[in-house]
Amino acid sequence: MNAAKTTSRFLVLLIALGLSLLSATARAEECGLRDDGDRCGGKRPLIQLAILLDTSNSMDGLINQARAQLWKVVSTLATSRRDGQRPRLEVALYEYGNSSLSASSGYLRRVLPLTTDLDRVSEALFGLTTNGGDEYCGQVIREATRGLSWSDNRRDLKLIFIAGNEPFTQGSVDYRVTVKEAIGKGIAVNTVHCGSRSDGVNGGWEDGARLADGSFLNINQDQQVAQVHAPQDDEIARLGGELNQTYVSYGAMGGAGKARQKKADLDAAGLGSSTAAERTVAKAAAAPAAAASWDLVDAVQSGKAEVASVPAESLPPEMQAMDSGEREEHVKQLAEKRATIQSKIQKLAKEREAYVVAEQKKQASGADTLGDAMLKAIRSQASDKGYELE
Repeated sequence: MNAAKTTSRFLVLLIALGLSLLSATARAEECGLRDDGDRCGGKRPLIQLAILLDTSNSMDGLINQARAQLWKVVSTLATSRRDGQRPRLEVALYEYGNSSLSASSGYLRRVLPLTTDLDRVSEALFGLTTNGGDEYCGQVIREATRGLSWSDNRRDLKLIFIAGNEPFTQGSVDYRVTVKEAIGKGIAVNTVHCGSRSDGVNGGWEDGARLADGSFLNINQDQQVAQVHAPQDDEIARLGGELNQTYVSYGAMGGAGKARQKKADLDAAGLGSSTAAERTVAKAAAAPAAAASWDLVDAVQSGKAEVASVPAESLPPEMQAMDSGEREEHVKQLAEKRATIQSKIQKLAKEREAYVVAEQKKQASGADTLGDAMLKAIRSQASDKGYELE
């Protein structure tokens, strides 16, 4: 009798354990596991954005629009919220249709994998040149879908934007297959046709977006991005200089990261005061992990490093002379100072945006640029995933 009771209890426990495992498996399949270990309900939502640019001969204007409007798109995404939390943002970049690339590659190249280091994205955009060629949309979408580390979490926002002007049907890889593969992974494919809407429809760009739950958009790639100088821009620029003083380069990547940040600042300023302001606003909105690979303040705040574990010789000269307690306090003070500056910039950014929107309505040309088109699609698709965009 006792043996029978023991067996019965064991079977009950075994069934309960099995049900628990099935429930856990179902949750895992529904939520997925992110590369930072967060599941549904974890600390941070995630937005992943892959930009696929046609770099054939006629696309210099498209690249210039991407350079000028990167920071506007980034700041819009970085200041969004889901369940009250700001997301981590990762951006990848591909080029295609460039005859300087090999025929065996399909005239395409992954310029950058998904990265939180957006200064690298700016650097890469300024390094693009045009030449050629044959534009294989289906193939580059397949490469981005298979070649990037996309999240398995179905709540994360995963977007591909492909921009170009030749028929979507070029090449041996059928776009209808590849866009379905993308949406099967929860990646929406948005198509941006550089030219008339009718040519985009006839060339398959509309169909590509429709099959992948994306948006079909068309732009004039040669239109200049309007630079609106707002009353807040000068103060934003001054605060941006103060913000730069809160970064502490460290380790093997410190020097290169600091140099890359400075170059991105200069590149943005070279395009006009509006782009420079948007660049500063994007930096102020960036998540703590954005520069963690080279900035000690970000690294400590995101839990990727501890001040005490960083060798003295890997620190700037002024910190090498400090003892461990002084270093800890110095980084803490810089983090607090950064937060104060970021708050001021973000307040000015809201005032600036209201002014810029009013001015752009006066100057409206009726034709979208790349950034305008992207933001239209992003606002709709982010809302569907529960993100709130400012």
